[in-house]
Amino acid sequence: MKIGLENLLENKIHLLKGKKIGLVANQASVDKNLNLSFHLLYHHPDINLTTIFSPQHGLWGEKQANMIEGEDFQDKKTGLPVFSLYGKRREPTEKMLENVDIVVFDLQDVGIRVYTYISTMALVMQACKKYGKKVVVLDRPNPINGVEVEGNVVESDFISFVGIYPLALRHGMTIGELALMFNHEFKIECDLEVIPMLGWRRKMWFDETEYKWINPSPNIPTLDSAIVYPATVYLEGTNISEGRGTTKPFEFFGAPFIDSEKFADELNRQNLPGVYFRPIAFQPTFDKWKDKLCFGVQIHVLDRDIFKPVHTGLILLKTLYKLFPDDFKWKNPPYEYEYEKLPIDLLWGTDKVRKFIEKDYNINEIEKSWEKDLEDFKNKRNKYLLYD
Repeated sequence: MKIGLENLLENKIHLLKGKKIGLVANQASVDKNLNLSFHLLYHHPDINLTTIFSPQHGLWGEKQANMIEGEDFQDKKTGLPVFSLYGKRREPTEKMLENVDIVVFDLQDVGIRVYTYISTMALVMQACKKYGKKVVVLDRPNPINGVEVEGNVVESDFISFVGIYPLALRHGMTIGELALMFNHEFKIECDLEVIPMLGWRRKMWFDETEYKWINPSPNIPTLDSAIVYPATVYLEGTNISEGRGTTKPFEFFGAPFIDSEKFADELNRQNLPGVYFRPIAFQPTFDKWKDKLCFGVQIHVLDRDIFKPVHTGLILLKTLYKLFPDDFKWKNPPYEYEYEKLPIDLLWGTDKVRKFIEKDYNINEIEKSWEKDLEDFKNKRNKYLLYD
């Protein structure tokens, strides 16, 4: 198997020859031998790398979520300028691109719409269209497989940096396939070339590839955290700790007011496919409930092939709302700096989920409400799939 980075360097280097190259990358942008893409491109005799761009969490994945970034600096090893694409400025400016002919995009996605690297890709593509630059996207695996598609599609009133286009929550696409969809389906129409992987199959989970897991952001340290992320990320929109500040982010969750045994028993009683909830206590070192003793559960995925993370996420929220009505709260705005809608609504890309939970709708009714939009998305998605 070869990822897009390796395919480019071994078979398609002619695309970059004689051009000034900008690169969007971070610490997880590595090849099979764990070489960083910005070092590989910088030292390649046929590539003139002039500029580096970093996404949310910084070039080295050093910054926690929602830390104000935006600081630009000079990379010590290469001497190249590094421009941050997170904070109040999220897309390259004309000045940042003045020494660039082609922007190469090489980031590891985690397979869910709210992960912001795909929004950064969309904004880079839009800027390149505006300023007449070419975009080359180096494809990487969807770590939670490219088969399963689940969840609602973003509504137009809830477009944001965690839902920049009307995608399903678990989209089942690679970042290269998403680039093709963004460019054609959503009318960016930039000069785009996707460098595909060789030997990747849609049914693969990341640990079935030949590659080492490098956490793409600080709180996705393992494949296990990526697998549960589409089930527990919505807790960011509540006063429940999603495990930031612990050794198991997105696997641990809870709050000081939760009865762990009661919560775990109620979740397990529902016999959700492929998952078990174990009562725990933990004390976050930062973020929500910092230094407070929290009670909650750890989510254990027993069979990832039948686990339905988005469905599980709905059950989690509905159970919390039902069991702890006096203490459970939706988090107040703003979210991602500028958005004044409730964070939970931006994460879901709709206010219907929150309202349905508040009105005690059956989970099946909630999921039925988005069936048509999900089928429409799947039909559009099929046009851009590159792999079997």
